[in-house]
Amino acid sequence: MFANSRSVTSNQSGIHDDLEKVVRRHLQHPWRAPFADHDVRAFARLQQWREEQGAERPLMLDSGCGTGRSSLSLARRHPDALVVGVDQSAARLERAGRRFQALPDNLLLLRSDCAGLWRLMLGAGWQLTRHQILYPNPWPKSAHLKRRWHGHPVWPTLLSLGGELEMRSNWPLYLQEVQAALGISGIQAELSALPRQTEPLTDFEEKYQASGQVNWRLTASL
Repeated sequence: MFANSRSVTSNQSGIHDDLEKVVRRHLQHPWRAPFADHDVRAFARLQQWREEQGAERPLMLDSGCGTGRSSLSLARRHPDALVVGVDQSAARLERAGRRFQALPDNLLLLRSDCAGLWRLMLGAGWQLTRHQILYPNPWPKSAHLKRRWHGHPVWPTLLSLGGELEMRSNWPLYLQEVQAALGISGIQAELSALPRQTEPLTDFEEKYQASGQVNWRLTASL
């Protein structure tokens, strides 16, 4: 792990001027885009796995899990729960299989687009106990607001899935916007810097920590 990660640079110096307008529009107008076939297949696999493992067990979601390091940690900390790690990259998930070999029975690593899978889960009436989104946001330009989860039309779905939400990033402005978007949505959130000795949950956090950067943590009850 190289300690050479650069700090995030952006043409935004504060919360996006359009944030409230975008969030309120999404809250008032449900997203009705058609589902992709691969997301429908992924949900069918998840549904079968959940039924086999016990649909009454608490359900936890690790969205954008990459190679599954954070998903594995979550599954080990909560052996009574069913943990689903979701990522759109087949290559990253294949690396997870090589990296960790045998995974616990209560963990499923699933290839899917998060936005599509969330909508299918909500449509089936599912509710989460915990939802963690630890990918630190790849869209720092102001023109990218609608590509961040809080500016995306799937935002109301994320909120409706419920559970204890945790997000982490080395870019505090990203999480400040999430906190503001939650406030607009009627939900309070806590944002704080992680102590430098905090055990990293992801490879990103480990690299940022080794590079001398501060990692930030947002939590909220949805």
